[in-house]
Parts: sequence; C-alpha cells; structure tokens
Amino acid sequence: MSSTVHAALTEAQFERARRHLMRRDPRLGTLIKKVGRCRLPDSRADSPFASLVRAILSQQLAGKAPDTIEGRVVALVGGRDGLSPAALLAVDPTALRAAGVSRPKISYLRDLAERVQDGRLDLDHLEHQSDEVVVTAITEVKGLGRWSAEMFLMFRLNRPDVFPVADLGIVKGVQKLLGMKRRPKPRTMLRAAEVWRPYRSVAAWYLWRIHE
Repeated sequence: MSSTVHAALTEAQFERARRHLMRRDPRLGTLIKKVGRCRLPDSRADSPFASLVRAILSQQLAGKAPDTIEGRVVALVGGRDGLSPAALLAVDPTALRAAGVSRPKISYLRDLAERVQDGRLDLDHLEHQSDEVVVTAITEVKGLGRWSAEMFLMFRLNRPDVFPVADLGIVKGVQKLLGMKRRPKPRTMLRAAEVWRPYRSVAAWYLWRIHE
C-alpha cells in the first residue's frame, strides 16, 4: 500500500488497468476476459459515511443479510439521502436492534457517527490523503480494522493499488488462480501480486469473482 496520494481512477484508467493486467499476467487475463468490465467505479455512488456504515453492518455476515439489514437501517433514517451522522445518532438503539443490528455494531455505528459529527474524522479530507493515512484514520473508529479501511480505499476512494491479503475471498482467489493445494500465506500472496502493480485493487476485484 502506497504512502503516496493517488487520485481515484477514472473509468478510462480502469480500462487501461484492465489491459495492463491482461498483458502482464495471462492467467489473470483469462479471468478478466471472462468477467468483463471492472465495476469498482460503480461503488463511488455512496457517500463516504454511508460506505463506512455499510462496512460495519457487513461484518461477519454473508449472502443477502447485509443488504437486508442496511435497507432497514436506511429506512429508519428516512431513506438513503437521510443517512447522516445526526440522523443515525437520533435513531433509538432498540429500533436498530429490531432491524437486526447487533449491540456491538450499534456501538460501532454510534462511535463512527460521533467522530464524523464532531470533526475528529473528516471523511472529505481523506480523499486527499495517502492510503496509510486513510487506514490510520479509519481504524481509530471502534470496530473498524485494517480490512474495513482497505475496503473503503478500494470501493469508495477507488485507490488503484490496494491488496487486502487478510480477505478470505482474495486468499481463495489467489489459491485458485495459481493452482495451489493450500491457502497461501500473506507473504506468498504479496509476492504473487507484485506483477499486478500498480493496479492491485483491480486485480483483487477480479480475484473475488474467480468462483462465480
């Protein structure tokens, strides 16, 4: 992950990244041809705050559960346009529990909302900071670790060269792409990903889709 500030990739740059990866790695190239367009740019539609709310709600859940619970939370604040720190703090915790949000996650959501509301976490400012500065800022929020920060970098800020080695989907993707019998260690994954620089975020997005 870079200490240099990289702007979000444009749609044209995503296409350039796709072609670059296809040239550099034929195995990944086959997957890219099968999947088609990288849809990472589509994720920037959410506000930075909404992206982190979703990151919290998605923790330890799979399938349609995160979308269902997020939909209920959004309804409690009057719709997606109403999802703000103040609106979230105004929701009764019992209503959040009824919506399917666990008690720990309620405390995480409230800590996030309080930090954004009082200015300790300036989400707009993060757009212009290095990857590592963003990780440091995000991980100060209760319940948000490095993985959550990396997802924010990839999906909301569209940073080009993030590679979340702790993500199980990425681990399985590398394992299948390289034809390995055992799940690779982070060190092995980072070595394999060197050929994908400076577009490891794009490579990671395709690795998530290797089992589809």
